[in-house]
Amino acid sequence: MPADSKHGLAAGDAFRPERADWTIDQGWEHYTPQDHATWKTLFERQTKMLVGRACDEFIEGMHRLPMGADEIPDFRRLSDSLMRRTGWQIVAVPGLVPDEVFFDHLAHRRFPAGQFIRRPQELDYLEEPDVFHDVFGHVPMLMNPAIADYIQAYGEGGLRAQQLGVLDQLARVYWYTVEFGLVRQEDGLRIYGAGIASSFTESVFALDSPSPHRIGFDLARVMRTRYRIDDFQESYFVIDSLEQLLELARIDFAPVYAAIRGQAEHAPGTVLESDRVIHRGIGSYHRAKRPAQPG
Repeated sequence: MPADSKHGLAAGDAFRPERADWTIDQGWEHYTPQDHATWKTLFERQTKMLVGRACDEFIEGMHRLPMGADEIPDFRRLSDSLMRRTGWQIVAVPGLVPDEVFFDHLAHRRFPAGQFIRRPQELDYLEEPDVFHDVFGHVPMLMNPAIADYIQAYGEGGLRAQQLGVLDQLARVYWYTVEFGLVRQEDGLRIYGAGIASSFTESVFALDSPSPHRIGFDLARVMRTRYRIDDFQESYFVIDSLEQLLELARIDFAPVYAAIRGQAEHAPGTVLESDRVIHRGIGSYHRAKRPAQPG
């Protein structure tokens, strides 16, 4: 089941699934030996890389799931394990789905996972989330009750944010937590965000590079901060524990939206005087990639 070009929403209306919720059959039996070999390469190198880098909850979730190196996981088996632990299930989708569909799935404890896998030449970067990003990166954390409740609350909040016209602000919270979040442990900063956990290169950059900022998480601050979709992040936001996300799942975001309405947005690499700076980055990585100024 090789990746062709565009998938899901990015492929256009001609490839829209028949079901209104955009779910499709995973079609596990149609994966080719090359598909499974690609998964194996990704899985083995990433599990080695994450030793001492991923948070304890990620490692525990991985060990509890029917997920290994030899084959792409069957979503039905994953769902059985998740359902017993946190009441979640995995549903197959062709790729990216419309926002309202995505939020509705999350609000009902269904995680939409792309069922295609990247080509062997795309091991290090893929524009669209595939089965490795969605399953390896996200599903282990869904075994944790705090993350499970937080992502459900995010789905419910997303539907409200659409109605209020503040979806961009809420999307930044998801990006800087579920996708690119870091968490403190007694033995140091660790990865819990799926975008980092599924990336061989960013799992090193996020923790080891002197380039990015690492800043204590503040909800209003994050809502006002743009992010990079084309490269490593310039700033990573750090929570003190996963229980901090559970607190976010219980609050009313409406007063926060009201408080930041009309306020200036921050560039991805901005550091504010009010920030709780854990590590002030030197910005060398992104500075080296900017075009040289004339003169």
